[in-house]
Amino acid sequence: MGLKQSLIDNNSIKLQASAANWREAVKIGTDMLITSGAIKSEYHEAIIQSVEALGPYIVIAPQLALPHARPENGVIHTAFALVTLENPVQFDGEDEPVDVLITLAGSSSDEHMEGLMEVTQVLDDEDSETGVDLDKLRRCRTKEEVYSVIDQALANA
Repeated sequence: MGLKQSLIDNNSIKLQASAANWREAVKIGTDMLITSGAIKSEYHEAIIQSVEALGPYIVIAPQLALPHARPENGVIHTAFALVTLENPVQFDGEDEPVDVLITLAGSSSDEHMEGLMEVTQVLDDEDSETGVDLDKLRRCRTKEEVYSVIDQALANA
C-alpha cells in the first residue's frame, strides 16, 4: 500500500499537533493507526520500549522521526501516519528537535522496507542540505495539501 492511500484509508494525518514530549508525539501517530484498526496498542508500547532501550533510532534525519517497530509487535496491516508538530520535541541524545513524524507499521519485513523506500522518495530533495525537504510538509495545513506534496514528489522521483 502506498503512503498516500494509507493516509487516506486510515485517516491518519494530524497537522500542527501539540505534544509535550517525544512519547506524546509518537502516541499521536500510533493512536490514529489503532483507531483505524491497522495496529494493536502493543505496537505503540514496542516503539516506546525500543527507543528507551536503544536510543533515538527512529530519528532518521534532522527534525524527522520515523516511529516503527517489528511487524510481530502488533501490526494488523501495513499503514502510515503523518504528524507535524506545532512545537518540536526533543529526543534524548539528539541535537535537533523533531517536528515531523511519519509512523510506519509494516506487516512484514518486505512491506516495512517498501514503506521506508516510499517515505524516502517523498522526502528526497537534492536541493536541500540534508537531502530531505520537510518544509513542504510543515507548510501543509490540510490533508489535501499533504496529498499534493506526495503526488508531486512521486511524479518527480
